[in-house]
Amino acid sequence: MTTPGGTELYPIRTVATLTGVHPMTLRAWERRYGLIRPRRTAGGHRMYARADIESIQRILALLAQGVAISQVPQVLEADARPAGGRIDAWAPARAALLGAIARFDEEQVEDIYNELLGQHTSELVTSRVLLPLLAELGRRWAAREGGVAEEHFFSVYLRNKLGARFHHRLRVGSGPRLIASCMPHEQHELGLLLFALAAHEAGYRVTLLGADMPLAELPYAARCVRAAAIVLSGSVEPAPEVLHGELPQLVRHAGVPVGVGGLGSVRQRDALVGAGAEPLGNDIGAALRRLNERLIRT
Repeated sequence: MTTPGGTELYPIRTVATLTGVHPMTLRAWERRYGLIRPRRTAGGHRMYARADIESIQRILALLAQGVAISQVPQVLEADARPAGGRIDAWAPARAALLGAIARFDEEQVEDIYNELLGQHTSELVTSRVLLPLLAELGRRWAAREGGVAEEHFFSVYLRNKLGARFHHRLRVGSGPRLIASCMPHEQHELGLLLFALAAHEAGYRVTLLGADMPLAELPYAARCVRAAAIVLSGSVEPAPEVLHGELPQLVRHAGVPVGVGGLGSVRQRDALVGAGAEPLGNDIGAALRRLNERLIRT
């Protein structure tokens, strides 16, 4: 569902699948604590925006840190407080990177990125700087002259950096093996690379197959490496023939769970479930938690 203003809305079953939070819990968070305020259809059904999903993921992170649910509203209020209250400590880094990108200054981009990695974990740099920055570049794509060139410039730089990190990573993983690739016709590999690095840091062993992967080839690759699961990445919605033909066929022949992450998995959640795949959503940490839960049940 899309509002007249262009905001995409998702039913509670989709949000529950993407976040792992039971619908009953989502309703309780709304009624008791006012944590989420979904819109309502004429029939009274709850509909959630992407900002609501991000809020739920933030709540889950706070609960994992030991914050009591009764204290979460105060923490979220502090997070949203403007100047004079809580400050977004990552805003200067994003602004500095954005300025270097706008000047096509690769040396400055390199210095800022390396400094961030020297001071913080890669998980924090990804979630607080890279993903918000990529979203901002996506918004600038059509909004300003040079926006397309800026996005291409940073995408090439980051793909090279992430690819090098993945290639030179310490090969100490002893967990389940994953096959990871982009969906057919998907050329944007950044989300896949970020996921692969996060999965490796979480203990998984990852066989990375890259962009625009024919799904029919994946069962053979999964058998060869004895993969525990196949993970697909898609920033755009899959073509109908992929969603309703190739993906269900992959699920039938893979012999292991098939997960689909990225923005396309949010928009096409019901179709993915219908194909037998596991929607993993657009948050890497939440996707890894869902994947781990799925493998435990297998």
